[in-house]
Amino acid sequence: MPIHILHLHSTFDLGGKEARAVRLMNAFGDKARHTIVSAVPDQLGARAAIAKGIKYEIAQNPPPLSGRPSARRYEEIARFMRRFDLVLTYNWGAIDGVMAARVFGKGLPPIVHHEDGFNADEAQRLSPVRNMYRRIALPAANALVVPSQILERIARKHWHQPAARVHRIANGVPTMLYAQKPDPRLIPALAKRREGEIFIGCVAGLRPVKDLPLLVRACGGLNARFKLVILGEGPERQNILDAAEAMAIEDQVILPGFLPEPHKYMGLFDIFAMSSKSEQAPISVIEAMAAGLPVVSTRVGDVPAMVSPENEPFLAPRHNEVDLRDRIDTLAKHPDSRRQIGEANRLRARALFDEAQMVAAYARLYGEAMGRPAALQ
Repeated sequence: MPIHILHLHSTFDLGGKEARAVRLMNAFGDKARHTIVSAVPDQLGARAAIAKGIKYEIAQNPPPLSGRPSARRYEEIARFMRRFDLVLTYNWGAIDGVMAARVFGKGLPPIVHHEDGFNADEAQRLSPVRNMYRRIALPAANALVVPSQILERIARKHWHQPAARVHRIANGVPTMLYAQKPDPRLIPALAKRREGEIFIGCVAGLRPVKDLPLLVRACGGLNARFKLVILGEGPERQNILDAAEAMAIEDQVILPGFLPEPHKYMGLFDIFAMSSKSEQAPISVIEAMAAGLPVVSTRVGDVPAMVSPENEPFLAPRHNEVDLRDRIDTLAKHPDSRRQIGEANRLRARALFDEAQMVAAYARLYGEAMGRPAALQ
């Protein structure tokens, strides 16, 4: 009899946490079946990545995960959760699933809560109100999972979680897939390379916290010929295009939208670049490392600890376009350095961030929460 898992998501559009959740669903195969709730009901784009044969459903008319604190709403959520073997909650948008267990916990299945980072509203400063709410709710969870050292420290210091309840599990990708030759047909704008031209890639949701206009301005100041490809969807698309026009590089900035299976195209780039205001342990950086790329990024989250020591000097000390530009420009002029740093990143990704290690850690944690250690292994 497969385990019935309830997933309470803040959103189920395809971002980092959703991609990881889907990879785990696919890895667990017929050992589990899944019911998915999105706090934003029409954001369900990640379902396209669920493998054929995985048993899942999108819950119809579930209790609302968002709204004013209400005993009645908490009771509805708790009643809904009782039919499952395990409940997985993701990020602030689903914290009310944990609060429901705090208030109406009798007879509920085990709950594992996941925190992956913050949007623009908490990128610079944590919300005291949300901190307090988490302190009240999180004791009802059997475990709290975070992907980064910074979030682990936040959980213990600001959310007052004991060390035994906080589990840091590194994000992972199928690193060996990234050794495959990339398919240039996936990004037609990169089919032809001018002499001396470099291809800069970024994979990110087009959201304010990613600060992608900053990356455009940084590239606009390069001395080298380049194309900048930003893969993703989101509300910042027009602001990115406006920044490109203001820098007179609109023909060099390409926005193909979201493309699945990054192992098929990540190797087309020479440099991976990121300009985020806030990150934790971004999966896109791991994907770039697995593809053998050097990474130029703002110094956010665990990125300095993720990249190879050879790559670390190419993380901008300040969040501005000049520091990003200078590091991209240096790598653009030195192809041998790009290759050496990229190879060091590739080896580090295989050693520390392979998907098999991640899947095993989650399977063990979920099984232990249910008192069935081998259930998902």
